Amino acid sequence: MDADKLLREALLLPADARAKLASELISSLDESDAEADREVEWALEIRRRIDEYDAGLVRAIPGDEFLARLKATVSAGRR
Repeated sequence: MDADKLLREALLLPADARAKLASELISSLDESDAEADREVEWALEIRRRIDEYDAGLVRAIPGDEFLARLKATVSAGRR
């Protein structure tokens, strides 16, 4: 089986199975295990956040609004 066909089939798997497959593939590379683990964890976190957004559990805000809130929080902490 060629890599393109394997990839197409893998993309049809449920998210948790894709994450496990991704973890195993990354671990098989010559990278350090810690770096591979971080990448997998970030991929899972990104998937979780997207799923929450898609389910309507969280809402997005414009970047400038986020920055204004962050600046206000930082300013309040300095007082």
